[in-house]
Amino acid sequence: MARSKEFDTTLVLHKAMEIFGHYGYEGTSLQNLLDGLGIARQSLYDTYGTKRDLFVSAVKHYVNEKTAAVISLLERPGSVKEAIADIFHEGAAVLKNERRRECFILHSAIDQVPHDPEIAAFFKQDMERLEHAFYKALVRSREQGEFGNRQQDLLALARYLNHSRYSLTQVAKLTSDPKALDDMTAVILTTLDL
Repeated sequence: MARSKEFDTTLVLHKAMEIFGHYGYEGTSLQNLLDGLGIARQSLYDTYGTKRDLFVSAVKHYVNEKTAAVISLLERPGSVKEAIADIFHEGAAVLKNERRRECFILHSAIDQVPHDPEIAAFFKQDMERLEHAFYKALVRSREQGEFGNRQQDLLALARYLNHSRYSLTQVAKLTSDPKALDDMTAVILTTLDL
């Protein structure tokens, strides 16, 4: 009879996000993982496979969680402009606190894109999913009259907003000044006339 796992696999993925975020993929040793995750080597291999498999699982978990939260905000009833503002303000707030270390896993993953077809395909799919969600929300916003008579390429704006979210994580990595994140968010939101 197989033994059941004695650890929470979702919690382990969250811890792995922090570890990979802190050390980067290349800099994370097996010992870093074992110490930080608090599980035995065999449990790690049995549940997640190799270091790369754990990394890919952690990246997908992180990105899917963040993407679902963004899409949920974009699809909520009411003002689309306010929803987009909330996305950026919440993103900047997270990056200013201790959880920003989790966000650094994104940098490690993006570094792997040129060398790892699975990660590259995953990010391409996620990028398209988010651009489509922003676009649908912007179309709804226009229909609700939030843009007035202003003509704008909504697909280009959707791409800009999505890539700006990624840019915030880069700024958080380069500076510990929370005002930089707030300033960047304020400028991004001027594209919506907020």
